[in-house]
Amino acid sequence: MNFVAEIKVMPLKELLDPQGKAVLGGLANLGIKSIDDVRIGKHVQLTIEATSSEEARAIAEEAALKLLANPVMEEFTIAIS
Repeated sequence: MNFVAEIKVMPLKELLDPQGKAVLGGLANLGIKSIDDVRIGKHVQLTIEATSSEEARAIAEEAALKLLANPVMEEFTIAIS
């Protein structure tokens, strides 16, 4: 059975997000000044063959921990469908 894992990887809230700050500055330069903060992350979609959603989640978590996210600087969430 195929499952789709949606993995959202974001920088830790405690860390500066230089890319987000650059976008925030660009928005202000365009006259869009009502936005208080911008955080830039990654969205990864995996199609996983597994026997259950629990197994698919475990595979997605392993992929995120080993390759997709840097736990020193990033956090991630996983949604399985």
